[in-house]
Amino acid sequence: MHPRNPMFSLNFYSLMTRFALFLCFVFFATIASSQSIEELEQQLKEAATPKEKMTLNYQLATEWLKKDAKKSIDYAKAAHQKSLELKNNGMGAEASYLVARAYARTRDDRNQDIWLGTATKFAMDANDANLIIQTVDERSRLAGKNHDERKALKVVQEAFDYFSKKGGKSISEMQAQYDVQRTMLEREKNQLEREKSQLEQEMTQLEREKKRLEGEIGTVRKDKEVVTTERDVLKEDKTLLTERQRELESEKQMVEEEITKKEEKIKTVSIERAKALYLAELSRRLVDSLESRQVVDSLSLVQKDLALENAELAREQGKYLIYLLAVAALFTILLSIAFYLRYLNKKKSSNLLFKQNKVIEEERQRSDELLYNIMPVDVAKELKEKGSATAQQFPEATVLFTDFKNFTQIAETLSPAALVNELNECFRAFDHIISQHPEIEKIKTIGDAYLCASGLVKHKTVPNGIVQAALEMQEFLDDHKADKMRKGLPYFEARIGLHTGPVVAGVVGFKKFAYDIWGDTVNIAARMEQQCEPGQVNISETTYGLVKYHFNCQSRGKIPVKNKGEMEMYYVMGKK
Repeated sequence: MHPRNPMFSLNFYSLMTRFALFLCFVFFATIASSQSIEELEQQLKEAATPKEKMTLNYQLATEWLKKDAKKSIDYAKAAHQKSLELKNNGMGAEASYLVARAYARTRDDRNQDIWLGTATKFAMDANDANLIIQTVDERSRLAGKNHDERKALKVVQEAFDYFSKKGGKSISEMQAQYDVQRTMLEREKNQLEREKSQLEQEMTQLEREKKRLEGEIGTVRKDKEVVTTERDVLKEDKTLLTERQRELESEKQMVEEEITKKEEKIKTVSIERAKALYLAELSRRLVDSLESRQVVDSLSLVQKDLALENAELAREQGKYLIYLLAVAALFTILLSIAFYLRYLNKKKSSNLLFKQNKVIEEERQRSDELLYNIMPVDVAKELKEKGSATAQQFPEATVLFTDFKNFTQIAETLSPAALVNELNECFRAFDHIISQHPEIEKIKTIGDAYLCASGLVKHKTVPNGIVQAALEMQEFLDDHKADKMRKGLPYFEARIGLHTGPVVAGVVGFKKFAYDIWGDTVNIAARMEQQCEPGQVNISETTYGLVKYHFNCQSRGKIPVKNKGEMEMYYVMGKK
């Protein structure tokens, strides 16, 4: 055994103490972070002014960015919405940039680019040069990643145009500032690499000392007090883990009890159903038994009468033989007629029951067809089996909105019957058009508006079918308009708007249930329709990116949209 080195033991204990302090710091920092999030969420619930809600949402989004990118997106979007209400361009730019950073965590390049563009716009409104440079740099990087050099050049050119118009820094000044920042970052990077190398050397030294320490286990045992202290810490950690395990076991037990209750309920329902089926079968057998018994009783009575008559015939055989034979023959004929009538009655009842069952089956098929027409087949089957349908989220659905121009003025010139007939003719034509595209689901009609959607599936789809359906709707309305103009009658012209994005779909209601969709995608599709000219099909930039290789589209530039700022829009001119 090597002789004990006091200086070595002191260095080792010093390093172990630092390591323990580091672990404690990480543990308490995690607790402080969770407490900070809980406190911020409580403050958000108690916040009274929009400004407080905006600030707290932004802080929560910043905290959640380290742990859960999706929650960070929700809070950042809420902060951005409040900044729009307060017309706070600075916070609007910061919140948009935070949403883009969160989407970067989820590797969603498309949404990251959209929100970076929004952040750039608000940063320009707020004259935040640093944020403009950051967002433009990241957008150009994303465009280069996707091999879209034209878009990268366009993004940078817009930033240069802005700084030129605002009288900001020149290109050379920005380049100089960029070079200075790059030099500082390289210095920091070199410093960090040196520190990393130093830490690696210290770790190597620590490993060597650890190996040497293993040879001195006998001497280390004398430092029992240090080990006892570490053991106490481990006991405290074990106590916390035990308490957490008890809580998890308690929650598991509650879930198991809930599952047991549901299973007992299902068993009870199954038993009740089995009882009902058994009672029905027992009733049927009892009826058949009673009918058989009545026949047997009738035969018994007949046999008794025949026995009496045979006795009488035995006494007066010679005189009444022919008479009794005639009576017996007549009775046999009557009995045969009775059995035949009973057979006809039973056959009639069976035919009537067969017809009723056939009518019931036809009505059931009609109700199933009606249910499948008003909602997707999978949702309808789930609704029939469970009595309710689970709401679902679809990441990339395309929503179509139509609306008639000057509907109120035209409605005033038509009678109620003529107005309903006109709407019915148009909506029936729309129904026929979307029926040619199986991926499209009709959602509902709202007055003179028609709403349908495609992509209500879990896998990724391309909205070519629904865009083609929109063009076919406009073709029908053009023919309809020409026919009405020849007859000198009023006609409808429609605006059609489409947008692609996430939606939530489900069944609502109890007696008059309906399949519906919700989400910001529906609102943006409605905005696309409102900003459309009659006779045109207006699509958002998101939808354009998915169908631009199949349809000829005309750019309309950026158009102001209510509560959304400016959005890029395109008219669909026809199929390529």
